[in-house]
Amino acid sequence: MKKAPIRNVAIIAHVDHGKTTLVDKMLLEAGAFRSGQQIEERVMDSNPLERERGITILSKNTAVFWNDVKINIVDTPGHADFGGEVERILRMVQGVLLLVDAAEGPMPQTRFVTSKALELGLQPIVVINKVDRPDARPEEVYEEVLELLLDLEATDEQLDAPFLYASAKEGWAETEGGRAEGRKGGTQPPHHRIIVPADEPTALPPYRPTDSPRDLVPLFETILTTVPEPPGDPAAPFQMLVSTIDYSSYIGRIAVGRIERGRVEVGQAIALLPLGKPGLVPEAEIVPGRVMRLYGFDGLKRVEQRTARAGDIVALAGLEGVEIGTTLSDLSKAERLPGIKVEEPTLSVDFMYNDSPFAGRCGRFVTSRQVRDRLFQEVERNVALRVEETDRPEILRVSGRGELHLTILMETMRREGYEFQVSRPRVITRTGPDGKVEEPYEEMIVDVPESMLGVVIDKLGGRRGDMIDMKNPGQGRVRMRFRVPARGLFGFRSEFLTDTRGEGILHHRFLEYGKWVGRLGGRNRGVLVADREGSAVGYALFGLQERSTLFVAPGAPAYEGMIVGENARSGDMDVNVSKEKKQTNIRAAASDDNILLEPPLQITLEYALEYIEDDELIEITPDAVRLRKRVLDVRARKRAARQASRSLKG
Repeated sequence: MKKAPIRNVAIIAHVDHGKTTLVDKMLLEAGAFRSGQQIEERVMDSNPLERERGITILSKNTAVFWNDVKINIVDTPGHADFGGEVERILRMVQGVLLLVDAAEGPMPQTRFVTSKALELGLQPIVVINKVDRPDARPEEVYEEVLELLLDLEATDEQLDAPFLYASAKEGWAETEGGRAEGRKGGTQPPHHRIIVPADEPTALPPYRPTDSPRDLVPLFETILTTVPEPPGDPAAPFQMLVSTIDYSSYIGRIAVGRIERGRVEVGQAIALLPLGKPGLVPEAEIVPGRVMRLYGFDGLKRVEQRTARAGDIVALAGLEGVEIGTTLSDLSKAERLPGIKVEEPTLSVDFMYNDSPFAGRCGRFVTSRQVRDRLFQEVERNVALRVEETDRPEILRVSGRGELHLTILMETMRREGYEFQVSRPRVITRTGPDGKVEEPYEEMIVDVPESMLGVVIDKLGGRRGDMIDMKNPGQGRVRMRFRVPARGLFGFRSEFLTDTRGEGILHHRFLEYGKWVGRLGGRNRGVLVADREGSAVGYALFGLQERSTLFVAPGAPAYEGMIVGENARSGDMDVNVSKEKKQTNIRAAASDDNILLEPPLQITLEYALEYIEDDELIEITPDAVRLRKRVLDVRARKRAARQASRSLKG
């Protein structure tokens, strides 16, 4: 039986520009759901963390059939912290749908994911999404995308990318230019179908209204005419690069990737070639394996099948020890493919077992060995993560692409029942060509009201941030781009939200390594530290809240050395949060004040990582995230502070 033609395409975009919503509508349009089926929003975000945070963390495969052509679609993360996922997945496809918000335009992560796609020679299809927004500006965004492609040195073919205008939320796309006056202000234009051939220069076509219904047909047709079929000779010896790893408790590891050439069948004996130099591999390095199960993708389902050919994206089970970047090949021609290159981490934290007085109260995995095994297990599927030994066996150094990358790992482990502690994050430095120390810099874009411009510039100036450019579209908001040391962003997000009263928007991504800028100021306020174990009491908290921001509510357990609030002044203060009011038999008029407490500040992992100093730790358990001092004993901390003061004077 003749196999259907194949198109492999990935959807890439900045965070919250509508990737997953568009995949939902493409599945619906292509008939992946049965009539009357109950469908959740963002159906591809199956991970609970993805649903809670509204972002894509793990790339996912799906497939639809359109005009007898199988279209494999990959939904990729939009955050640069998950660049390891993006870089792996782009090796499996021949084209990308680049989504850009019609109001925000290209953002830092847009540049990041687009650069990766262009470097691999993939053909882009630009979709300007959310044109139904009241503040949509598709004409300006069109020009900004072209400027971005030019900046990234796109080839002539990539510059001739088709442009479509869409509303993923409402499930329609079109190819006309949107130059009509009716488009301004977010009015939806009438739909028509004009496909821009890939071999003609892209231009904004004239506005031609029709009465056709709006749908995603133009998008599917553009994919078929623009994205080439995957290369590969089905008659050649089998070869495939493992791009991602899944796991099943029933069948073990599952290797996912695109077949580069040849065919594979269930029961076939194949060779596993570990990472190394591309080319033919000596027999001594070959690890034999056998394909026990073979899966393809159909809609949201993983479908078992007997055989697959070059160009198919498949999942193979039964291969012991398979890793991301492993080449699978025919035993008759063991030829290794180039490995998957992933940018190095820029941030690291120390993981250690939980040794607080509350350790072991709710977690199932509490020992250093269990935490260690879980971290090394994560490295097998998370290629952008690094886990290293330290001079202390109970401490492991974990390095990632950013705070979000690390906090997602911590949150996942916490929900699995692990208890552990982490230190303040540190940037990973390197030695430059001139022998001097270099540190990572971030490109940051902030969007703030005009009235709050001065305070943001002032705060970033104190963190050694340099403004690259500033744009004022004339709508009461200003967009600025900065180059900031990664260290300078520790703790900035919470200050930024406070300074802009929640109206500011902030995005950043890794930009480059640059010169070390010296010491940067840290937190300018001290903390309240509990001086004994006990439950927090409303009477004690009421006396503290006038000169502090509290982290605990009445009834919350506390222990000596636990951080229970932020001091209004620069120094730390030891407090008794379990202090109760003295009971007497003498009562006077108005002697009992009403105890009115403000809600405590909710400590999230992201906030905690930004907030703590070098002498503090984050205690992470399945039921709580607590801040604590490294040294819990009050007297020991004071002795250490005196010794440090004397050493500085000496």
